[in-house]
Amino acid sequence: MRATSRITGVARNTIDKLLVELGEACSDYQDRTLRNLNSKRIQVDECWSFVGCKQKQVTMDKIERDGICGDVWTWAAIDADTKLIPCWSLGQRDAATATHFVADLADRLADRVQLTSDGLKAYIGAVEKAFQGEVDFAQLVKIYGKMDVEGQRRYSPATCIGCELKAVTGDPDPDHISTSYIERANLTMRMGMRRFTRLTNGYSKKIENHAAAVSLHMMFYNCARVHHTLKTSPAVASGVTDHVWSVDEIIALLDSN
Repeated sequence: MRATSRITGVARNTIDKLLVELGEACSDYQDRTLRNLNSKRIQVDECWSFVGCKQKQVTMDKIERDGICGDVWTWAAIDADTKLIPCWSLGQRDAATATHFVADLADRLADRVQLTSDGLKAYIGAVEKAFQGEVDFAQLVKIYGKMDVEGQRRYSPATCIGCELKAVTGDPDPDHISTSYIERANLTMRMGMRRFTRLTNGYSKKIENHAAAVSLHMMFYNCARVHHTLKTSPAVASGVTDHVWSVDEIIALLDSN
C-alpha cells in the first residue's frame, strides 16, 4: 500500500478506499455469476491468517476499538477439473463457519458431486445439513509425526507421515479422494497476497481490508489468471465467461456495481 502510494503520488487512504470498493464489487459479481455450476469433483480446505494481531494478543479493548481481530480462516472450495474457486468464506475454524460455507457451496452446484475435505469434524455435520445425503463425501485425514526442532514447532507444521481415506457419505471414488488442488490454491493465495505471508508486518489491520483483498485475489484467479495446465482461466474452462479478463475489465466492475 505504501509503495503504491509512493509510486502513484496518491494518498494511501484513497488507495485503501478504492481497493475496498473494488473488492466488494468483485465479491458481488462472483456471488451472482458463480451459480448453477456443472462441477463433478470439489475439494475444500481452510487457510489461516490473522487480522490486527495474533490470537494470543487479542483483548476486549482491541475488539471494542478495532472490531474483529485475531485468527481469521479463509475457507475455500475448488473444482478439481476446471480449477474454478466457486466460493469462499472468512471466519473461525468452527462449526458455524463450516455450516455457512458448505451451505453456500451446495447452493452453487447443479449436480451431485464428489466432495473431499480434510479431517475437520465440523465438515461432517455441515455437509449432511447442506446436501441432505445427495453427495459423495470423503475426508482425507493426514497423519503427522513428532517434531524435535523448536523452530519447526513454532513456524511450520509437523511432517506428514501418511494419509487415511474415510468415506463419509455416498460412494466416493477412492482415486479422487484428494485435497491437493485446494492446498495448491491456498499456497497461491499465500504467495500472492502480502497479508497472508508469515512472519511479516504486512498483515491486515481491518477485517474489511482483508475481505476485499481476498475477493480481489479470487476475481483475478478465476477470471484473469491463465492456468498453466488449462491454457485459459478457470472461469473460461467452467463456461462462466467466454474470454480471459483483463485487469481493466475487473476495475470496470466499479462502474457497474
